[in-house]
Amino acid sequence: MSTKNTVILAALLAIAVGVDIIMFETYGTVFVLKKMMDLIEYLAFWR
Repeated sequence: MSTKNTVILAALLAIAVGVDIIMFETYGTVFVLKKMMDLIEYLAFWR
């Protein structure tokens, strides 16, 4: 991945988190983080 693509991806992620904080009071971020924790736990089971 080039540096330009990395910067664009980081900016989009920051914008998405900012919109979630401003408009939805971090419900989306908390939901995604909980699902990521479930995925990590699921993958650790198969290890």
